[in-house]
Amino acid sequence: MAEELPQRQTDIGPPNYKDFLPPVIKNNYGKWKYHEKLSGGSMVHVGESGDELYTVRVASPRLVSTDFIRDLTAIADKYCDGYLRFTTRHNVEFLVSDKSKVDPLLAELKEKKYMIGGIGDGISNIVHTQGWVHCHSAATDASGLVKVLMDEFADYFTGAKELPARVRLAVACCTNMCGAVHCSDIAVVGIHRKPPRIDQDGVKKACEVPSTIASCPTGAISPDPKNKSVKIKDEKCMYCGNCYSVCPALPISDPDNDGVAIVAGGKIGSLRSDPKFSKLVVPFLPNNTPKWPEVVSTFRNILTAYEAGAVKHERLGEWIERIGWEKFFELTNIPFTHQHIDDFTIARETYRTSAAFKW
Repeated sequence: MAEELPQRQTDIGPPNYKDFLPPVIKNNYGKWKYHEKLSGGSMVHVGESGDELYTVRVASPRLVSTDFIRDLTAIADKYCDGYLRFTTRHNVEFLVSDKSKVDPLLAELKEKKYMIGGIGDGISNIVHTQGWVHCHSAATDASGLVKVLMDEFADYFTGAKELPARVRLAVACCTNMCGAVHCSDIAVVGIHRKPPRIDQDGVKKACEVPSTIASCPTGAISPDPKNKSVKIKDEKCMYCGNCYSVCPALPISDPDNDGVAIVAGGKIGSLRSDPKFSKLVVPFLPNNTPKWPEVVSTFRNILTAYEAGAVKHERLGEWIERIGWEKFFELTNIPFTHQHIDDFTIARETYRTSAAFKW
């Protein structure tokens, strides 16, 4: 038998995730018997061996400081043998294998004013994009919106109040969408409403014309040989700002016309029904900083109607499909406008499309 060679170390690709698992997970991998929720921010997994793993979840603001990370790691070293994980929605989970350390961990997190929650039937921590802090094409401020929404609906995160099922919230600061607004229960997406402005001299100095033309998903950009620049056909532009990512001489941000749209009804899971894409609910709301009262009010109307009308375990999109979109607009006091009618040139089968494969 040939001698087995040792695994070669490489810096290509991600490291093997198994190298970072807590021992209790490695020992019980694929052999978990059940799990149960203990509180709005804690749960336990029990293995066939009888081993227990306690999870304590707290929210994070996503854009975090070095001090915040050091604080998390110090807490993990103290109670979890250094083991923690970040979820896909920016929660932090402390993985505790010693039951006697769970209550002291919870007590210290409360003392440090961490928001404990996110487990069970309530809202998730809000997945979001960069916003005005980092993103060059942002139409709204993701961090500010997330702050006011979490302030308003914190009780649904901590478990003080429950909803019929989990409600995933998201914020994307533009339609290039590094956030998960396309498949979240309720989400905000920043939108521009005017085409990019063309800085003719800037295009010559800073942009590749072929790359700029190729960046437009709707073919709205064409060459302008006379000015050694580009032209934009306004009726084809969908204001995505993708060209600005390639060519900084095509700025699209506009404080007077930028704002947000609200979409609803999406989900990723296939439990009880197919995955669903979010649908437009409100075509435009202004960026009334710092509190975005119109956005918060709309979220409140949707959640209140959903809480009152949905049955247990029914996701928001499933509730909407059961009662119909006409009834949804009536219950939430949201006006139906011409923007809700999908007449986009490239759209196909929109009202029959889900994320599931169709044969």
